[in-house]
Amino acid sequence: MDSEWMKNPNLAGIDPAKLMMLQSLASQGSQKKQSEMLPFLMAAASSSRKNGTQFSRDEIDMIVEVLKSGKSQAEIAQIDRMMQIMKMMQK
Repeated sequence: MDSEWMKNPNLAGIDPAKLMMLQSLASQGSQKKQSEMLPFLMAAASSSRKNGTQFSRDEIDMIVEVLKSGKSQAEIAQIDRMMQIMKMMQK
């Protein structure tokens, strides 16, 4: 998976270890079927919390915006839907 997104200047304030973890997750997730993505993401979030790695709301928002750049409207809508599901599950 391409790691160019990690070089985006908007992400300069985020711990490089967090970005590497995200790259690893993205690589693993790229091999998942659509129906497997939500359980995969929920397990990854749980695991990172247990390891003490947490992202602030601002970090999450910046990362999502960077990941949306260059995507089609359909892909952006899919990312937005996934983020809404994640938010609902955190409540």
